[in-house]
Amino acid sequence: MLPTTYKDDADRFNTMKVRPDDVWVIAVPRSGSTWTQELVWLLKNDLDYDKASKSILEDRYIFIGLRQLTNTELRAILTERRPSVMEAFENAPSPRFIKSHFPLSLMPENLVDIAKVVYVARDPRDVAVSSYHFMKLMKNDIGNFKLFWNLFIQDLLLYTPFFAHLKEAWALRHHPNMLFIFYEELSKDLPSCVKRMATFLGKEVTDEQVVKLCEHLNIDNFRKNESVNQTWLTGRVGDPDAESFIRKGKSGGWREHFDEEMTEQAQQWMRENLSDCDLRFPDVDY
Repeated sequence: MLPTTYKDDADRFNTMKVRPDDVWVIAVPRSGSTWTQELVWLLKNDLDYDKASKSILEDRYIFIGLRQLTNTELRAILTERRPSVMEAFENAPSPRFIKSHFPLSLMPENLVDIAKVVYVARDPRDVAVSSYHFMKLMKNDIGNFKLFWNLFIQDLLLYTPFFAHLKEAWALRHHPNMLFIFYEELSKDLPSCVKRMATFLGKEVTDEQVVKLCEHLNIDNFRKNESVNQTWLTGRVGDPDAESFIRKGKSGGWREHFDEEMTEQAQQWMRENLSDCDLRFPDVDY
């Protein structure tokens, strides 16, 4: 599910010139991509916290798919900072840091063969809850959560179908240029994930550096970090009464929003969509 503006750019997305030192972060929205972007950028930039604090995350990454945002006010504000995404992509110095919510099938065909790709996956129930709150923050009239959830599982929301998006990346999880990581892993054991990410990116980190980086990424600190929490953006377009861009950051928060009927519906939906592969979310009872 994409806006009609995708048709205008589809050919350019498929033929983008990938560089060997590119690092791409790809995920369904609200799966932990912002958290992962900061982790990736700091590791690749030798943990330069000072530089990171002086430049918002949106300026450190090129957002492939900016024109496909459906919220016109949000898209306009982001475009103010980067009028031409494709020009920025072509002219940015190496190494480039790129994020996208498109599935891999809509990216350059040779992407994973050339560049490093980090794919973040999250329990779809938590994705739906987080997406719902983000839509409310952006002042979109979306009704109640049950309506939103049913649109989500019927593939009637942006970037759905959810499982097709994940399965494309899961099929490439053993490729040396692909790191498929679960949000639940990041939440449960961030130090181990930091070390795993560092190895994938070819960086060495000491135990002391891991401790400091995990403290930097701690959700309470992350929420207060103005270089990543998007207050510069939500302060202009967001609903001041809605939750912030960086929410609770916990796994399993969906339980606070699902009634018994929705819970059973979700389990059945997940079982059906995972029956043809071995993808399983950590700590999920199927």
